[in-house]
Amino acid sequence: MTSTAVDISGHIKLGWNAGNTLEASGSETGWGNPLLTQALMTKIKALGFDAVRLPCSWDQYSDKTTAKITDTWLNRVKDVVQYCINADLYVLLNIHWDGGWLENHVDDADKAAVNAKQKAFWEQIATQMRDFDERLMFASANEPNADTAAKADVLLSYHQTFIDAVRSTGGKNAYRTLVVQAPNTSTDLAASLWKKMPTDTATNRLMLEVHYYDPAQFTILSEDASWGKMFYYWGKDNHSTIEPDRNATWGEEDTIDQQMLSVKQHFTGVGIPVILGEFGCGRRTTPKDMPKHNASVTHWNKYVAQQALANGAMPFLWDTGGIIDRNSLAVKDQATLDGLLEAAGKK
Repeated sequence: MTSTAVDISGHIKLGWNAGNTLEASGSETGWGNPLLTQALMTKIKALGFDAVRLPCSWDQYSDKTTAKITDTWLNRVKDVVQYCINADLYVLLNIHWDGGWLENHVDDADKAAVNAKQKAFWEQIATQMRDFDERLMFASANEPNADTAAKADVLLSYHQTFIDAVRSTGGKNAYRTLVVQAPNTSTDLAASLWKKMPTDTATNRLMLEVHYYDPAQFTILSEDASWGKMFYYWGKDNHSTIEPDRNATWGEEDTIDQQMLSVKQHFTGVGIPVILGEFGCGRRTTPKDMPKHNASVTHWNKYVAQQALANGAMPFLWDTGGIIDRNSLAVKDQATLDGLLEAAGKK
C-alpha cells in the first residue's frame, strides 16, 4: 500500500469498463451480458488493458430500512475483484447510478439521508474488500447531477462521507487510493465548480474522475432529437460528401484538445491525478458513407484516449459488449482496440 495516487496513475495507460453488468437492474445478467469470469479478466489483461472499472449497484441488494447489503452480493463482487487482481489488473469499484439515490439527489433537502446511506454502504463495501492490495481503488459515485455551486458543495459532503467511511474501516483501507467524481463528471464543470478536494487522513491518495462523450450527437444519440440531429461523421479528415447533413458541426478535435488541456491545467498539472472513467463511441449501421463513418468512430476513440494521456489523464473505455464479446472472448471491434493501443503506446 505504499504507492501514491500519482504513482498508480503512472501504471494505468488504458482501462476498460465492465459496463451493463454489476450495475444492471435485477441481476448481473439483467441487461443481457453474461456473468463476469476469470477468463474474461485474463483476456482483458492480455489484450493490453491495465485496469478494469466495475460499475456496481448496491441499493437493489440492500435492506431498505437498515441499508444492510446482502452477504451474497458482497461476496459476488469480491469474487469479481479477485478475478481482476488475479489477472494483475488495477480495479476501480464504484457505486454506480444504482437507482439514482445519490446521483439524482445532490441537494440540501436530501443531504442528510444520502450521507447516511453513503456512510452505511461504504463501511460495508470497504470492510468486505479491506484485504486487497493497492491495485483496488474505490470510487464514491458515478455521474452525480450537480450543475451549480450549491450542489457542488453538497456533492463535496457526499465525497467526504465516502472517504471518512472507507478510512474508518482501517487496515489497507487507511492507505487505499480513493476516487471522487467531478460535478456531472464534466470536464467543464470540474474546471468551473470543483474548487477543492475533500480532506483525507492519508497523504496523496485521492484522484478525480471525469467522463467524456462529446459531441453526444455522435457518441450517444440513437435517433434525431429536438435539440439536434445525429452525427455520423467526425474529425477534420472524415466529413462525408455523400451525407453532409450528418457531419459533426461541433465537438471535434479542437474541442477535445481544449477540454483535456483544461484537465491538465486545473488538476493533473498540479498533482491531482484524473481518471477519464468513461468514454466511448460505437459504430452505426445506418450511415450511407460507411468508410467515412467507420474511420470517424476509430478516430474519435483513439483521439480521446491519446489526448487524455497527453494531458495526464487515464482513459477507461466504456464497453457493454461491443468491443469484446463477453461469451466467446473474441474481439468484435479490432479497429477501435488497435487505435486505443496505439494511443497508449502499446502497439
